[in-house]
Amino acid sequence: MSEVETERLRRAYAAKAKRLKTWSGIDLQPVYSPRDVATDYAADLGDPGQAPYTRGIHQDMYRGRLWTRRAVVGHGAPEETNARFKTQIEHGVAGLDVICDTPSMVGLDADHPMAEGEVGLCGVSISSLEDMEILMAGLPLEKISTVLLPGGTQCPVVFAAYVALALDRGLEPSQLRGTISNNPLHLFFCGPVGKVSNPLDMALKLSVDIIEYCTRNMPQFHSGYSNAYDMRESRISAPQEIAVGFAEEMAYIDGALQRGLEIDDFEPRRSIYFSAHTDIFEEIAKLRAARRMWARLMDQKYGAQNEATRKLRFGVHTGGSSLFPQQPLNNIVRVAYQALAAILGGAQSLHCCSYDEPVAIPTEQAQMIALRTQQILAHEAGAANVADPLGGSYYVEALTDKVEAEATAFLDRIEQRGGFLAVAKSGWLQDEMDAATLAFQDEVEADERILVGVNAYTTEEEEETPGGVFRVSADSERLVVERLKRLRARRDPDALAGAMARLRDGAAAGEAENLIPAMIDALRAKATKAEIGGIVRQAYGYSYDPLGMLENPF
Repeated sequence: MSEVETERLRRAYAAKAKRLKTWSGIDLQPVYSPRDVATDYAADLGDPGQAPYTRGIHQDMYRGRLWTRRAVVGHGAPEETNARFKTQIEHGVAGLDVICDTPSMVGLDADHPMAEGEVGLCGVSISSLEDMEILMAGLPLEKISTVLLPGGTQCPVVFAAYVALALDRGLEPSQLRGTISNNPLHLFFCGPVGKVSNPLDMALKLSVDIIEYCTRNMPQFHSGYSNAYDMRESRISAPQEIAVGFAEEMAYIDGALQRGLEIDDFEPRRSIYFSAHTDIFEEIAKLRAARRMWARLMDQKYGAQNEATRKLRFGVHTGGSSLFPQQPLNNIVRVAYQALAAILGGAQSLHCCSYDEPVAIPTEQAQMIALRTQQILAHEAGAANVADPLGGSYYVEALTDKVEAEATAFLDRIEQRGGFLAVAKSGWLQDEMDAATLAFQDEVEADERILVGVNAYTTEEEEETPGGVFRVSADSERLVVERLKRLRARRDPDALAGAMARLRDGAAAGEAENLIPAMIDALRAKATKAEIGGIVRQAYGYSYDPLGMLENPF
């Protein structure tokens, strides 16, 4: 054995924990004891299913029903994503999540000049009701739970297309189950061209339209969730993730209350979308702290009377930004631990990233591994057998208290500055996110934070990704664009003009008129997503085309 090999062996044998902090930077003690936990069990914990729901919102948790096991899907033409849906169902997925492509996120149709090369590349292309029909072909809308992820101010149009499809099939909106993402405010920071395509005033108005429509017509459908996950992807801390997610949700709540809705009528059908990163105990503590904070917020600030309003429901997505293209199979391990944290923290819904996501859209094999990860945790690892199995751990309880204290302090800072909309417009929240991103990168480059396979335990750069790389068919864009051209050619001009005029009048009425019914009518008259969005944009004083390239044809 050479001297180099001997030294390497010695160092491996003597290795010890280097970063004595949580992922978010909370200092940790060597050991925790009863002296570190000043918890009143009844007031601060309670049994699972009892206020303040720190230990879970259901008494029997996963013994009653497992979390919903999801996998986000979306690529190419609608028929391609439809085929992936059916493959997922065969493998045991419990709910369908469909994400739209970047042009859709920005508010463009597939034939927009700037959409070329991006159509269907990282999501499914949806420009019309016809596209929605193809996407959901052969799937019984009344029997499945579908999550629609169109992004930004396009949410109401895609939502309206889903409702229109149900109506065309002879179903009532009340029969539909699922969720529309409906979280445009965070896209001011996270979305493509967010400040251009998702102006805050218009975004909030349209979001409240969806909340109101679901409250009055769709009792089984969730009207949206606040996306703390995407904000966490910027490297903010776990406590900041809670605070930012709650601040965003409070903006939607306040908008719905101003519309005349009662909080107990709509908030039980909303949720928060959290991330799960690799620090198992911090993530568990985060989810427990969030439930307790939420119960107190609903009680003390909003006076909620319905117990369901005080129970925080949340979905979890494993941390995409914690995955790396170097040694990509390591990501399978990261995702498994993140999923375990989400389950031990009491998530109602879980999506596991695929190991190849830092490289490209997941292959079917990679998505199957992600789904199998959840199934192994549910049926082999024992993670679902006991509600809040780490409750009472001195470390977990102390960390839960610490995360809650830091989250509360950050939420207070947001509220003192006027709330989510105010800190978005002022740039203060963007500055906080930028500071977190820079601090994380500095720690990585200084080797203060070890990322296995990235800045430690590295190997020669891989030339291929195990399992291959998924590539969207070169024919997908052509198929979608040609279909859109045929749609435009066969429209009834008078019916279309009438529907668009009614939409324009409704948009001009502001808060006085909910635009979802007018959008449904316009879609049935074969209006496209971008045309509907453009009419609404002009009513709010913005350009018809988010990128300022197209003129209003109506």
